[in-house]
Amino acid sequence: MKRVVDALAPAALILLLLAGWEAACRLTGVPAYFLPPPSKVMLAAASGLTVLVPAAWNTLSVALVALVLAAGAALALALLVGLSPLLERAVRPLASALQVTPVVAVAPLILIWAGIDHPERAVIALAVLVAFFPIFSGTVTGIRSADPDLERLFDLYGASRLQRVLRLRLPAAVPFLMEGLKVGAGLAIIGAVVAEFAAGSGGVRGLAWQILDAGNKLQTDRMIAALVVLAVMGVAVHAGLERLEGAGLRWWRGR
Repeated sequence: MKRVVDALAPAALILLLLAGWEAACRLTGVPAYFLPPPSKVMLAAASGLTVLVPAAWNTLSVALVALVLAAGAALALALLVGLSPLLERAVRPLASALQVTPVVAVAPLILIWAGIDHPERAVIALAVLVAFFPIFSGTVTGIRSADPDLERLFDLYGASRLQRVLRLRLPAAVPFLMEGLKVGAGLAIIGAVVAEFAAGSGGVRGLAWQILDAGNKLQTDRMIAALVVLAVMGVAVHAGLERLEGAGLRWWRGR
């Protein structure tokens, strides 16, 4: 019963908010180009489904590719950092600098380097930059959180640095890595959308392009429909990674 209530609670809240939105639009007579009612947004989503679905897939595929690349680079660098404390002290400031640099600030430079004719490369690169730090930071934190008693046991048996990292510190980092992946996935989607906005052309026809095109035509209902698709996509990716996290934690606890 509790599971049913937990599942229905978000749906009930969403329906309540939509009903309030619909009523407010109809009672106040606000212009549809300023704030369309949910019914109009649903009609726009249904009529534009053949356009929104490919656009969502374009954005999602870019975000997933960026997430895989960011995770691979972050994990490799975290393992190297685990082998060398000096390397960690050298890398940390650079990684932090990447994290605090706004993606829109470096987007024009990345677009030039990737080539104006290949905006999709720039979009992937920018999404990787955004998703990299939380995965790297989480993995490094996990590597450093290994049980001190086990560390002393590895000392007792004369384990090498590589053995210590692969057999002790990396397994200990799994929960932190999973959490970093969830954060990185959301940031990869955000980075992909922001990068599409920065590209500002139809070369990458993702959801950002649909939002820009609808905004230029004052089709607010289409804009909101694209935002809803983006939100649903983000929730789906997060749910998938939570399942992956559950599998990873079961392996970690039963290793």
